[in-house]
Amino acid sequence: MSAKTPTLAVIIGSIRPDRFGPTVAGWFAAEAEAHGSFTVDLVDLADYELPVELAGNDHHAALPADVAALGRRLAEADAFVLITPVYNRSFPASLKTAIDWFYSEWVLRPVSFISYGGVTGGLTAVEQLRGIFPEFPAITTKSFISLPNFWTVFDHDGRPVDSAGLRTTATTVLDELAWWAPMLREARATRPYPGLDIEPTFTEKDREVPA
Repeated sequence: MSAKTPTLAVIIGSIRPDRFGPTVAGWFAAEAEAHGSFTVDLVDLADYELPVELAGNDHHAALPADVAALGRRLAEADAFVLITPVYNRSFPASLKTAIDWFYSEWVLRPVSFISYGGVTGGLTAVEQLRGIFPEFPAITTKSFISLPNFWTVFDHDGRPVDSAGLRTTATTVLDELAWWAPMLREARATRPYPGLDIEPTFTEKDREVPA
């Protein structure tokens, strides 16, 4: 098995102004760095303008530059944590757009979640996301983080009120991702998945990308 440190992409799913996602992401990325099992890539979907209308079936058509740029980052990841608020019992359209633009970038990677909201902590958003990723197929982990009444969980400086308690929860998620990520990376390289031809969706050398 490769000794290369797995890459964990921590993805901020909301692009709204004044969103809370970056606070959660900054905390979790620091926990992931301290955990020591991953190279951490913090991905903010607000940095990319992803068209809602997806590409057609012409795999040599020019791609929007931001789609290609995001695709290259996702393709480097061995595991994902998606950070999402709850919108009307589901998750943001910006996150669904980002998921749908790509395919093989998600294939056979472990995916976990951090949700935040009111009294439910965004649990309905996570349940919606869990139903999507088997299609690729990707592995959604048992462990995830839910932040009920999130405005009480962090102080005004963006630090957890209960640092030790949240660190314990984060460690559980990271331990599980660290178990899956190297094994699935090795499987992608050496064991073809039945009925699945895995090729990069948007990273082909011959695919035209506008400057």
